[in-house]
Amino acid sequence: MEQGPIYIGGLDRCGKTTMRAFLVSHPNIAIPAVGSNMWTYFYGQYGDLAQPNNFERCLTALLHYKHVRFLQPDPERIRQEFWQGEPTYARLFALFLIHFAEREGKPRWGAQTGLIERYAPQLFAAYPGLKIIHMLRDPRDRYEASLARWPEGKGRAGGAVARWLYSTRLAEQHVRNYPGQYKIVRFESMVSQPEDTLRDVCAFLGETFMPEMLRMDGALRQRDRLLKDTELTLGECPVSPKYIGGFRGKVPLREIAFMQLHAGRKMRAYGYDSDPLYFSGKDWLKFILGTWPNQVVRLGAWLTVEMLQQHFPGWVGRTPGQRMIIEEPYQPVNQLETT
Repeated sequence: MEQGPIYIGGLDRCGKTTMRAFLVSHPNIAIPAVGSNMWTYFYGQYGDLAQPNNFERCLTALLHYKHVRFLQPDPERIRQEFWQGEPTYARLFALFLIHFAEREGKPRWGAQTGLIERYAPQLFAAYPGLKIIHMLRDPRDRYEASLARWPEGKGRAGGAVARWLYSTRLAEQHVRNYPGQYKIVRFESMVSQPEDTLRDVCAFLGETFMPEMLRMDGALRQRDRLLKDTELTLGECPVSPKYIGGFRGKVPLREIAFMQLHAGRKMRAYGYDSDPLYFSGKDWLKFILGTWPNQVVRLGAWLTVEMLQQHFPGWVGRTPGQRMIIEEPYQPVNQLETT
């Protein structure tokens, strides 16, 4: 099988950015430092792209999205090359990333996108030789890390469990349906056994393991950020297992109880044992009458919205936040240099 693109998927706060930093330190692999999210926010939302008007509307929307602008695309080149092949969303999204890899001087392109596993069947149908790495993390640690970044998040434990179960079940389904093309990598393995994990990932990708990957020589900003949180030195691999189990003492016990109740069986399948929880009778009553029904509603609400957005993107598709939209017309870098 030919070497195709590489996608890194899984939930937020599961190590996608760190895995990307390892991979782009390989001389053959180019993955942008920010998630492209084109499939998430634009797939299927502009009708049939074989109609020029729909294509232009989609391209215009893409060019106003901050993460796409990061790729420094050439709109005229994209227009020209798009109409030379099948007019699909998959081809349009790929052109941005192929051109980015060319500028990086690397033969293999890729992307990191949260929950890209939603679109795995479309991706495998569109891109020969595609490999997908799915990052998986203890849902309690993932939830704690998410709360630290978005303390006002509305989904709380119910939404976190819904996302984790949904993503994990998709991963298991894809491993069965695309053997040798879809791989689950535990965050905990990556940070506690980075060399063994990377050697295994390189074998999966059909690439030779390079020692510089461990040092993240191709992702200096991410390496420096990780080193700030450790006592490691510059020449060492900058990951550490210090955040494993970090949820303890930070996530409310009743929310931990909810997560272990609804995801415990799946957690144990990946080595995430449930913690023993000691509640008083009053605390159990609060859990049964307050926490549990409240979080069940949040769990169901997330799954309902996800189903609607996934199956009816033209009507209720996902959209990037307003802060991710740049209103000013896009000018390619080469045009900016001459104006």
